[in-house]
Amino acid sequence: MHDRLFPHPELLQEQLQAFMDQHIYPNEEHYHAQLNALPNRFSTVPLMEELKAKAREAGLWNLFMPASHGGLTNEQYAPLAEIMGRVMWSPEAFNCNAPDTGNMEVFMKYGTPEQQERWLKPLLAGEIRSSYCMTEPDVASSDATNVQTSIRRDGDSYVINGRKWFITNAMYERCAIFIVMGKSDPDNPNRHIQQSQILVPKNTPGVKVLRPLTTLGYDDAPIGHAEVLFDNVRVPAENILLGEGRGFEIAQGRLGPGRLHHCMRLIGCAQRALEFACRRAVSRSTFGRKLAEHQSVREDIAKCFAEIEQARLLTMKTARRMDEVGPKDARDFIAATKISVPLMAQTVIDRCMQIHGAGGLTSDYFMAEAFNYARWCRQADGPDQVHMMALGKDIIARYAN
Repeated sequence: MHDRLFPHPELLQEQLQAFMDQHIYPNEEHYHAQLNALPNRFSTVPLMEELKAKAREAGLWNLFMPASHGGLTNEQYAPLAEIMGRVMWSPEAFNCNAPDTGNMEVFMKYGTPEQQERWLKPLLAGEIRSSYCMTEPDVASSDATNVQTSIRRDGDSYVINGRKWFITNAMYERCAIFIVMGKSDPDNPNRHIQQSQILVPKNTPGVKVLRPLTTLGYDDAPIGHAEVLFDNVRVPAENILLGEGRGFEIAQGRLGPGRLHHCMRLIGCAQRALEFACRRAVSRSTFGRKLAEHQSVREDIAKCFAEIEQARLLTMKTARRMDEVGPKDARDFIAATKISVPLMAQTVIDRCMQIHGAGGLTSDYFMAEAFNYARWCRQADGPDQVHMMALGKDIIARYAN
């Protein structure tokens, strides 16, 4: 066990909130202005580098670091992720953005010392970015055993062939390393050991980033989501993670915390949307009364408050459960949270957009982009239906006898 990196979690919340108030909220328009002025929307936003330096100086860096490596428990990190989630782009300022947090945990848990030296250290320093390549366009990737990308041993190398899409960070100019999941033993009767995961530097010959993808029209620049082709990509055999057949194991170990992090951030989005709606309700009048005096608006505000509080309590309970028994044995609570929170955030943000009238649909407010985030989170890291199917199976088995 490493020495703890951070002060008391409640003090961290105060420090993070102060940083957001001083450096993040006042720069929201400035950030987007710089992004939109870039010749390449997937290059570095100068303001982000300034904020990263300030966050490091303030001790608000790598807040996601797990307790096993001297950092915080899931329960301690949850309120911090909620605070960061209130501004879509802010987690990168603290080196806490997806998919890098999950990838860094992969390197911490499963990487060799050489892999950690080459990739983990610069990731922890915020010098490079990374991608996690699982989803494919030609198969139902909600079943991870379906992936068709091939990872074939050839002497002292592996050769990778396949097509991936919705690969977050792949468009970003700072992205340097891909963690790729594919099949190394496709004929194995055990479908859960057919897969392996392998490290592929982005600049390897045969790696082709084909195009940026959008979700509801958003390109999520500068991080982005891309379609990527691996065309006879050859990497050294030592780039395999853990060994052949361990890909599904790595994926399960990675995705549990990542799913929860998204939910934490979405609660921040929903909470901020509610606060915006309350301010809007007392600043606008219709039919001779403030919006806040209309029964329908009050009912929407009340429902939003109750639903956010329910989701926050479930998320905190899930975080505590993960700390107590680990992600594998907390999979029921993780699934319940992943099913509930993105849909809650989508519903709450939609109501709050409605209270803002046509303006709620525009980029004048953060809500349209946050709605997009909530909507794609219902697909990312496993769609709702897969989590419901797995959770339902577990619950039936638990109580049927």
